[in-house]
Amino acid sequence: MRKQTHKYLDLLNDFSFKFLFGREVNKDVLIAFLNALFEGEKLITDLKYSPTEHSGAEKQEKKILFDLLCTGIDGEQFIIEMQRTEQKHFRDRAIYYMSRLISQQLVRGKHNWEKPLDEIYLIAILDFSLADSDAETYLQEVCLMNKYSYKVFYERIGYKFLELTNFDKSEQELTTNLDKWVYLLKNMHLLDKLPEFLNEGIFQKVFNITEMSKLTKEERMRYERDLKTKSDYEGGIAYAVEKALIEGIEKGQKEGREKAVIEIANKMKKAGLSSSAIHSLTEIPLEEIEQL
Repeated sequence: MRKQTHKYLDLLNDFSFKFLFGREVNKDVLIAFLNALFEGEKLITDLKYSPTEHSGAEKQEKKILFDLLCTGIDGEQFIIEMQRTEQKHFRDRAIYYMSRLISQQLVRGKHNWEKPLDEIYLIAILDFSLADSDAETYLQEVCLMNKYSYKVFYERIGYKFLELTNFDKSEQELTTNLDKWVYLLKNMHLLDKLPEFLNEGIFQKVFNITEMSKLTKEERMRYERDLKTKSDYEGGIAYAVEKALIEGIEKGQKEGREKAVIEIANKMKKAGLSSSAIHSLTEIPLEEIEQL
């Protein structure tokens, strides 16, 4: 196993993400992150960590497992998910997650609607861009809306997608707390000290928690195991892409380059490459890639 030389954890590593945000002792860190994300839309003062594994309503239904699930003091629920690679049916899964938690609010046999549903929000931290998202912003917010009047139909359900690939701000351009959080999510493992512009409040605690030298031997082993899994996965994708390109070129000589490029794109997609990455390698329009 290769030696890890970074001073701070890679926050997009599964172990690191849950080590920082998913422990009761660090609850104030998650609260600060969520308040930055909601930017005054909500003020979260306390959270209770909820079980991340939920059984199906029927025995034949599969269990679902969230990265993090928390409940606010008013009963609102926050699903926090991290996705490093694009998935074909990611949106379907996001809807399903939300639907399952909504349906579980109803007490069996009591559907008289005496009180409203608790609020539910899905927060997804994505290391890729959604195909039709606004490339000018890294935060995509989705809600139920009347498509004619553009008025919100229902305010107690919301999706927030943080697209890290759309974030390209420099240190000097960070103007909000959310800017600072997203900067950390992308760059923490590349820093060698606490920057002056983050030397305040909760960020001081984040740097203290994520310093590699403060991990126990077991924690470090778990972290490096996750890093190796990620490295192996990315290596497999890189090999699949290289192999697809070679095969595509050979086929292109016989069957025409256009057909070969489509086959390459298909293989890249099956290997887990994002639509934006496939587009940059093949120059196929994003709309066509989405339909493959």
